[in-house]
Amino acid sequence: MKMKKNQMKRYLTIGAISSAAALAAIQSCAAGEETELVVFAAASMTETLTEIADLYKEAAPDVTLIYTFDSSGTLKTQIQEGADCDLFISAAQKQMNQLDITADAEVNTEGLDFVLEDSRFDLVENKVVLAVPEGNPAEIESFEDLGTDKLSLICLGNEDVPVGAYSEEILTNLGILDELAESSKITYGSNVKEVTTQISEASVDCGIIYATDAFSAGLTVVDEAGADLCGQVVYPAAVMKSSEHPDEAKAFLEFLTTDEAAAVFENVGFTMVKAGE
Repeated sequence: MKMKKNQMKRYLTIGAISSAAALAAIQSCAAGEETELVVFAAASMTETLTEIADLYKEAAPDVTLIYTFDSSGTLKTQIQEGADCDLFISAAQKQMNQLDITADAEVNTEGLDFVLEDSRFDLVENKVVLAVPEGNPAEIESFEDLGTDKLSLICLGNEDVPVGAYSEEILTNLGILDELAESSKITYGSNVKEVTTQISEASVDCGIIYATDAFSAGLTVVDEAGADLCGQVVYPAAVMKSSEHPDEAKAFLEFLTTDEAAAVFENVGFTMVKAGE
């Protein structure tokens, strides 16, 4: 299927394609070349990237996006072990840094070199929130309430999951992490979607998730972590050196910075870090 001229014009207008490589990728689509792009992305981007795939199909009809959504730690490990992946969007800098040879050696302890040079940038920012089931049976209203008798059970992401690391940072800053662990008040999910499900099903009194997941699941947010409790939650994106379609992967990343894609991200609570020129 070839891209129509009006589709090409529309994409170049909204996409603000600045690199010659990205432009070449779109031109190859116009020539009718079929391309499958394998995108590894943090589980918290499931809804937004799925919606954006429909938009991108209009812009580049000969590109098929194949998504794998999971915790950033799991995805990083799969990439390291040789899984096919054209581009990676992590929910934290740590997992991307562990794959980036230019990152601090204290983070990239194995000297891994998977990130394509000059393709990495910070895409969006999220917020970490405290969410409760419908009706808020435990009447939890803030992070401070987690250290009181109101709490019987909270769900967090595993420590190797970005949302879990952010959660532990919050509870450590509140001085209650060890207390909650010792009193068996913590249960865990392997990624943010599992935590969200436990909250939705009222299996726990509350859980710490991203604002975007709370929005998508229709959950009530009772508190948001400020800078005093949790660092900035930024999602880096990059093309992988192993990609067989680096130009097409760059073109898709450029599309994610357009106003059209930004509207999807911002609708659920993401804030754009990089916007189209």
